[in-house]
Amino acid sequence: MADHDFDGAPAPLTWEQIRVADRPFAPACERNKGPILEVLRRLFADATDVLEIGSGTGQHAVWFAAGLPHLTWRTSDLVSNHAGINVWIDEAGLANLERPLALDVAGRPWPIASAGGVFSANTAHYMHWSKVEAMFGGVADLLPPGARFALYGPFARDGRHTSASNAAFDRTLRAHDPGFGVRDRRDLERLATGVAMQLEEDVAMPSNNRILVWRKAPDRLR
Repeated sequence: MADHDFDGAPAPLTWEQIRVADRPFAPACERNKGPILEVLRRLFADATDVLEIGSGTGQHAVWFAAGLPHLTWRTSDLVSNHAGINVWIDEAGLANLERPLALDVAGRPWPIASAGGVFSANTAHYMHWSKVEAMFGGVADLLPPGARFALYGPFARDGRHTSASNAAFDRTLRAHDPGFGVRDRRDLERLATGVAMQLEEDVAMPSNNRILVWRKAPDRLR
């Protein structure tokens, strides 16, 4: 916002001002936010709201809400991450960006009843498989027919990693926690089919990442 727009309240900071301030910061978010936004602009062009599962530092939420002004961006994460997310939200001053919901994907009920779209970045490989299952089931229950779930991250394909760096990352994850790991697209497709979501797109992204786009089928039983 330009200085001459000052109306007695503090003006929202620009992205450049926000990123140099002292707050939770992930370099990966800084690198991938632009390419992801370009895909989300197309996927969620007709959505009025999107739930972000695992908002993390809050960086993505600010960038995407600013780049998608036609919709409401709803953040969520474990309560332990809310303070950092709220710092970003407070300083961004965006009317279409909501404070984080307390969401553990394995818990029921979720703190939101419906969503016009769902996005999550770099979460599935940090979840045990039971939580990945819970996430897909919860997303399917939120989405109306035809709505999309966009899942960003590294993924294997038919039992093989798509790059040496992804294979090394998978080893690091599993050494930290055997329940973690880069997920195979084939396994996620089976999981999604079981909750009436169909893989619509597999979008190549920089640094050996993908955006898997799932679309809610019309016959999901609630």
